[in-house]
Amino acid sequence: MESLYLLIPLSVVLVFIIGVLFWWSLRSGQYDDLEGPAYRLLMDDRDPPPGEAGEAEPSSPHGTGKEAVGDPSAGARPGETRIR
Repeated sequence: MESLYLLIPLSVVLVFIIGVLFWWSLRSGQYDDLEGPAYRLLMDDRDPPPGEAGEAEPSSPHGTGKEAVGDPSAGARPGETRIR
Protein backbone atom coordinates (compact mmCIF):
# COMPACT_ATOMS: atom_id res chain seq x y z
CA MET A 1 0.00 0.00 0.00
CA GLU A 2 2.85 2.38 0.76
CA SER A 3 4.27 1.86 -2.75
CA LEU A 4 1.10 3.36 -4.26
CA TYR A 5 1.88 6.66 -2.51
CA LEU A 6 5.03 6.80 -4.63
CA LEU A 7 3.87 5.15 -7.87
CA ILE A 8 0.68 7.17 -8.48
CA PRO A 9 2.33 10.63 -8.34
CA LEU A 10 5.28 9.29 -10.32
CA SER A 11 2.99 8.02 -13.07
CA VAL A 12 1.08 11.32 -13.17
CA VAL A 13 4.34 13.24 -13.58
CA LEU A 14 5.50 10.81 -16.31
CA VAL A 15 2.21 11.20 -18.23
CA PHE A 16 2.52 14.98 -17.95
CA ILE A 17 6.10 14.93 -19.31
CA ILE A 18 5.10 12.66 -22.20
CA GLY A 19 2.17 14.97 -23.01
CA VAL A 20 4.44 18.04 -23.02
CA LEU A 21 6.95 16.30 -25.31
CA PHE A 22 4.18 15.23 -27.69
CA TRP A 23 2.72 18.74 -27.74
CA TRP A 24 6.18 20.19 -28.48
CA SER A 25 6.70 17.72 -31.35
CA LEU A 26 3.35 18.70 -32.90
CA ARG A 27 4.05 22.41 -32.58
CA SER A 28 7.58 22.16 -34.01
CA GLY A 29 6.41 20.35 -37.17
CA GLN A 30 7.86 16.91 -36.53
CA TYR A 31 4.87 15.21 -38.20
CA ASP A 32 4.38 17.59 -41.15
CA ASP A 33 6.11 15.52 -43.84
CA LEU A 34 6.32 11.81 -43.13
CA GLU A 35 7.16 10.62 -46.66
CA GLY A 36 9.58 13.30 -47.84
CA PRO A 37 12.70 12.09 -46.02
CA ALA A 38 12.22 8.58 -47.41
CA TYR A 39 12.02 9.92 -50.98
CA ARG A 40 15.03 12.19 -50.44
CA LEU A 41 17.04 9.19 -49.31
CA LEU A 42 16.18 7.28 -52.48
CA MET A 43 16.57 10.23 -54.85
CA ASP A 44 20.29 10.89 -54.53
CA ASP A 45 21.07 13.75 -56.91
CA ARG A 46 24.83 13.94 -56.43
CA ASP A 47 25.55 12.13 -59.71
CA PRO A 48 24.33 13.66 -62.98
CA PRO A 49 22.05 11.45 -65.07
CA PRO A 50 23.97 9.44 -67.69
CA GLY A 51 23.97 10.77 -71.21
CA GLU A 52 23.46 14.46 -70.47
CA ALA A 53 24.37 16.71 -73.36
CA GLY A 54 27.93 17.98 -73.26
CA GLU A 55 29.22 15.49 -70.73
CA ALA A 56 31.28 12.41 -71.46
CA GLU A 57 30.43 9.13 -69.82
CA PRO A 58 32.90 8.11 -67.13
CA SER A 59 35.45 5.56 -68.26
CA SER A 60 35.76 2.28 -66.45
CA PRO A 61 39.01 0.33 -66.00
CA HIS A 62 37.07 -2.81 -66.99
CA GLY A 63 35.72 -1.51 -70.27
CA THR A 64 32.36 0.00 -71.07
CA GLY A 65 30.25 -2.74 -69.56
CA LYS A 66 28.89 -3.64 -72.99
CA GLU A 67 30.20 -6.26 -75.34
CA ALA A 68 29.16 -6.92 -78.90
CA VAL A 69 27.67 -10.35 -79.34
CA GLY A 70 27.38 -11.50 -82.92
CA ASP A 71 27.34 -15.27 -82.55
CA PRO A 72 23.90 -16.52 -83.66
CA SER A 73 24.39 -19.72 -81.71
CA ALA A 74 24.50 -17.64 -78.50
CA GLY A 75 20.97 -16.41 -79.16
CA ALA A 76 21.95 -12.95 -80.38
CA ARG A 77 21.36 -11.35 -83.73
CA PRO A 78 24.40 -10.11 -85.68
CA GLY A 79 25.45 -6.67 -84.49
CA GLU A 80 23.39 -6.83 -81.29
CA THR A 81 24.87 -5.23 -78.17
CA ARG A 82 24.27 -6.81 -74.80
CA ILE A 83 24.98 -5.46 -71.35
CA ARG A 84 26.88 -7.81 -69.08
